[in-house]
Amino acid sequence: MLFLRRCCLAVLTFFFLTSLSLNASEKAKSRILMVTQSQGFMHGSVRRPDGTEAEKKLAVSEIAMIELGQKTGLFTVDCTQDVAADFTKANLQNYDIVMFYTTGSLPIAEEDREYFFKEWLTAKGHGFIGFHSAADTYGDYQPYWDMVGGTFNGHPWNAGDTVTITVHEPEHPTMKPFGKEFTIKDEIYQYKNWQPEKVRVLMSLDMSRCKPSAPYHVPVAWVKSYGEGRVYFNNLGHNESTWADSRYLESITAGVKWIRGDLEAESAPNPELSAKEEEKAKAAAQ
Repeated sequence: MLFLRRCCLAVLTFFFLTSLSLNASEKAKSRILMVTQSQGFMHGSVRRPDGTEAEKKLAVSEIAMIELGQKTGLFTVDCTQDVAADFTKANLQNYDIVMFYTTGSLPIAEEDREYFFKEWLTAKGHGFIGFHSAADTYGDYQPYWDMVGGTFNGHPWNAGDTVTITVHEPEHPTMKPFGKEFTIKDEIYQYKNWQPEKVRVLMSLDMSRCKPSAPYHVPVAWVKSYGEGRVYFNNLGHNESTWADSRYLESITAGVKWIRGDLEAESAPNPELSAKEEEKAKAAAQ
């Protein structure tokens, strides 16, 4: 009888702990605020459909992120194209990660911007993920481009061009899906206000295999620490097809895991790599 009671107790304990684990897993989902507002050029990947009840329909990139969250079970996503109402100190309390696919000077109140940079983003477990034209946002606002890493300065490699990209750290969790190098048809930015001493570059254009071939380094993705928060930027995402590319989506998933602290990855700046890429680009363009 005692053995039976112990067995029953063990079974009950197992189901109780399992229930707690499931509940904890559910509570542990990250909450993401995805901002897709355009104050400048509006990319097709963030353009919401027109027509009847268009306000209930979402853009390709928004749908991709919502579905990715559902598929991985890691996060939930709320999408907004109204930062004046939704990017506020009060509302940021509801989120762990902010994603930007934006352009121009967004109408965020100054006090809310300062709170985001000085307090919210510096907190452990918080992070920022920037897609493509997030680098074409707040070009005249230093705290923003200092956080992102650089500012849009043209795109000689257009949406219809196929580029070759070198992955510098193929074992970095955010880069594993891409391998050591890959080709993709997407629009690639070059940057001003670039600060290699503050970022860890993870992939760049291979100038020896891209047309045009420019005599300078063009980074494509990087990570950096921001206080105790974390930042991941990826230039890809102009073309709608990129949002269906499993490599890209897996990279974003890894970025979320890194910000959450589910996995560790190096984020120390590597300016020496940028210097070497600069020299290689100059040689390739001759």
